[in-house]
Amino acid sequence: MKNIEEIIRNNRDFFDSAEPRAGHFERFNRMLETRLHRMEVNRSIVPYLLKAAVVTVLITLSSLWVWEHFLRPGSSRMTLSDVSPQYREVENYYLHQVNLMESDLKAVNLEDNPEQKEMLIKELRSMDSVYVSLQKDLKANPNDERIINAMIEHYQTKLEIMTYIVNQLKELRDESLNKEEDETTNL
Repeated sequence: MKNIEEIIRNNRDFFDSAEPRAGHFERFNRMLETRLHRMEVNRSIVPYLLKAAVVTVLITLSSLWVWEHFLRPGSSRMTLSDVSPQYREVENYYLHQVNLMESDLKAVNLEDNPEQKEMLIKELRSMDSVYVSLQKDLKANPNDERIINAMIEHYQTKLEIMTYIVNQLKELRDESLNKEEDETTNL
């Protein structure tokens, strides 16, 4: 750097005597304005983008916090699987059995009697509301064996009732099929 400064100082007369080409200052001003405009654009966009990103993150985090603490379904409930791994196995077994019974119920055609179907759905929902109440009680008292046993008994009772209903519906269906077969053979 010092060498360049010395060269410029020593040859100052040479640099001062030469004039730039015509239109140099106009071209220089245009280039300068273009660069300044780009810098202004860059300077003005970046802070807004950063602000938008920060606001987005804050809104997302606050939404997740509100969801977790106030709006999450089942947040006031606790399941058997939350108590211990052994109870998780028990709960999974009964849930699997209940799902099998529900698929058996769907397989038995109840479309010809919508009143029975509606009554069955109401009863199953009623049983589920009892279980939700037990889940809330378990959340309040997680180590209460009486509540845990009541939840297991609820699953057992629901499974027994569903099995009974499925068997009765299958018997009714078989009886009606037998009657139809007898009627067709008598003709």
